[in-house]
Amino acid sequence: MNKRYKLWEVGRQLTATAQGKLKADLVIKNGTLVNVFTGEILPNTDVAVKFGRIALVGDAAMTVGETTVIVDAQGMYLVPGFIDGHLHVESSLMTVGEYAKATIPHGTSSIFMDPHEIVNVAGLDGMAAMMEDGATTPLRVFTTIPSCVPASPGLENTGSTITSEDIQNTLNWEGVEGLGEMMDYTGILSGNPQTCEKVEKTLEAGKTVTGHFPLMDTGAALNAYIAAGISCCHESTSAREALAKMRLGMYAMIRKGSAWNDLPEVIKAITEQTIDTRLAMLVSDDSHADTLLNCGHMDYIIRLAVSMGVRPVTAIQMTTLNAACCFGMERDIGSISPGRFADINILSDLAQVRVEKVIINGELVAEKGRLTVPIGSYVYPEQLRASMKITRKILPSDFIVKAPLGTETAKVRVIGVHDSNVLTTEMVESLPVKNGEVKLDAKKDICKVAVINRHTPEGGMSVGFVHGFGLKKGAVASTYAHDAHNLVVLGMSDAEMAFAANKVVESDGGMVAVEGEKVLSLLKMPIAGLMSDLSAQEVADALGELSNAWVALGSSLASPFMTMSLLSLVVIPEIRITDKGLVNVYNNGFTTLFAE
Repeated sequence: MNKRYKLWEVGRQLTATAQGKLKADLVIKNGTLVNVFTGEILPNTDVAVKFGRIALVGDAAMTVGETTVIVDAQGMYLVPGFIDGHLHVESSLMTVGEYAKATIPHGTSSIFMDPHEIVNVAGLDGMAAMMEDGATTPLRVFTTIPSCVPASPGLENTGSTITSEDIQNTLNWEGVEGLGEMMDYTGILSGNPQTCEKVEKTLEAGKTVTGHFPLMDTGAALNAYIAAGISCCHESTSAREALAKMRLGMYAMIRKGSAWNDLPEVIKAITEQTIDTRLAMLVSDDSHADTLLNCGHMDYIIRLAVSMGVRPVTAIQMTTLNAACCFGMERDIGSISPGRFADINILSDLAQVRVEKVIINGELVAEKGRLTVPIGSYVYPEQLRASMKITRKILPSDFIVKAPLGTETAKVRVIGVHDSNVLTTEMVESLPVKNGEVKLDAKKDICKVAVINRHTPEGGMSVGFVHGFGLKKGAVASTYAHDAHNLVVLGMSDAEMAFAANKVVESDGGMVAVEGEKVLSLLKMPIAGLMSDLSAQEVADALGELSNAWVALGSSLASPFMTMSLLSLVVIPEIRITDKGLVNVYNNGFTTLFAE
């Protein structure tokens, strides 16, 4: 990889190159420039590059020397490298290196990752390892420090705790550009000293605080949240929410991930309004390996936005300049302009975002969908491969739900899930009781759900009920379960749930689908129980097998494992379950399984 020079190190040389006094390392000739500053499309434009940064945009003839590499972009569009302003690499179930291999050919040059998942399991050691992994790739891997570990103190058991002191000590790490999504909106609104101090330390360091505000209250509560210094939010599920945030000076991150399909509704804030879009961004948040390989990354999201009525140039602005400005990094990334890093995509079709060549830091790194440079294979430390602390055998009897004495039917609170939507609904359903135990009613599309603490040998747990997965038989289990990433199990029988849970424990983490005592599909994820050490294609193939297993068990959800992983996410309404019990998110406290 070319060395990444800071602007102050090479500013004089760039100035000399722009005047032809020094010769460029690379010149892209005759391209059609997409200018993200003015929204113009400018033909017959050259770009001269020196030391990985752009020296000149215009006529670069005088910068060409004997050793200058020439790239002819006649008939092609020149756009800045795409930026994903909010994502969790762990959600791809791959390492950062494999993530880079999967996304660079699609034009992604920079990501702002929030390693919230691995830090919940392994603390700052996990974050450091992911950053080291990213440094071995051409991808610019910027990091936001997880702000809420645990996400919900007292409501769940997790593997780590991050304090304001930890945050202050890591804000000066190379590549750390802000604070990860501030999910503790109740702490912000109530003025909780520990929560507010994390934001204050980040602001004092001059870095961006990223947000997480899923409430529909766009009045005083949203104002109060933004007033604390929080710059952006990816949790809008309606155009109204996104527009309200932009009107108050907050970046609205419009999300499209493997399980999130907020884009069609939220993009109406752009397509059905006449507004300045400088505060609108496109992000992925969570994308699986199969989505990245089969559909694409930011190129895919831009393409979808364009298909929904967004001007191509506007959609590209939302994924380049706007993202850079959100993090105060527009001097380095987000545009094709003098002084910036030479992160440039060459497209053959603008509306279809057909990426032909990818240049990062002035180096051709991918062409026609394939990498042109090797990416090293980072080896994760052994201590990150021993995250399953459970030592006991999990038994079918652990999943029994005892009914109140003397009842023939039991009214229970049930978690209702919705396809391609992060929200859940609290339901109350009557279930039969037999021999003092609550039983399932197959006609009601209800199955059992259990969350087991994997961070302690005892493996404490809670059991509840969930509606909407469509399971007819079998069980599934996973250690990828927001936010504490305990072991979550879903199933139609206690025996199958125990079998699935034990398989995951034996595998040092992963995802499994079983029927009876037969494993239908298993993806081992030994790195913190979150990431596989397989290649991107192997992970994608395994996810395909898991998807087929879900279908065989009766589910028709678009991304059932991701939807399952959210059942314990107690920072998003309405009702969730953790290893400690059933949680009413609005009340930020436990609720009873049995309804009165």
